[in-house]
Parts: sequence; structure tokens; C-alpha cells
Amino acid sequence: MRINDRVFGVLLLILAVAYGYGASQFPVPFGGQEAVGPETFPILLSIILGIGAVYMVIKPDEDVKWPAVSMLIELGVVCVVLALFAFALEHLGFVLSATPAVAFLCWRMGATPVKSLLTGVITSVVIYVLFTRLLELALPSGILGL
Repeated sequence: MRINDRVFGVLLLILAVAYGYGASQFPVPFGGQEAVGPETFPILLSIILGIGAVYMVIKPDEDVKWPAVSMLIELGVVCVVLALFAFALEHLGFVLSATPAVAFLCWRMGATPVKSLLTGVITSVVIYVLFTRLLELALPSGILGL
């Protein structure tokens, strides 16, 4: 598995460089350069991915046993929830689509249903306010029209 980790790390490093280069090619927004523009977050993600990829190449994991089928099914369900979140984001808005997604993920990590729902609501509202008011980045408001 060590060679597989190293090969995968190199592929991820190539992806990080390509993703960062693509993000740096975004056109300058109308009105001039901004401190936080459309390229900021993709470039940050590419840097984080690049660091992780280099770490995989330098220090690959020991050979480990694959997880049980139930864990793979659980990961598949999480992927479906995140895909539904992405689909609902434009139609329902950030708050209404993030709340059930965060609540479900918290519940799957062991929180009680009430705490999960509370975490989902608080997290989605705080992130929405942070992005729209403080960072002045648009998130879809959807049917709430915030």
C-alpha cells in the first residue's frame, strides 16, 4: 500500500497545482481587485490539498485492512447527503439546505437528534451571516429571501 499512497499523493499534487492554476486564472471582478475574490477559496483549497499530497508522498500509511461493508455504505450515504445539499442549495437557499445536511451528519456522528438539529440551524445561520454580512460574499438565500 505504500507505493499506492505515494502514487495517489503524486496524482493529488498534480490536481492541486492544476486546480490552483485554474483558480488563479479567474477574471478580475468588475470594479477592480478585491481582498477576498472568487479565486481566494479555491486557491486556499489547492494549497491544503498540495500540503496533504506532499505528506502522503513523504510519509505513506502502513498497510491497513479495508473497512467493513457497513462503513462503505455509511460513506456512500454521506456522499448522497452532500450531493442533495449541493442540488438543494440553489433552489432552497443556503440555510434551508445546510440545516438538514449538517443535522444529519451530526446525528450520524453520535449526537442526539435534538442537538443535531440545533447544531444544523445554528451552524447554517452563522455561516450565512458570516459570508453575506462580514465577508460580503453571496450565498443563495433561496425561498427565505434573506
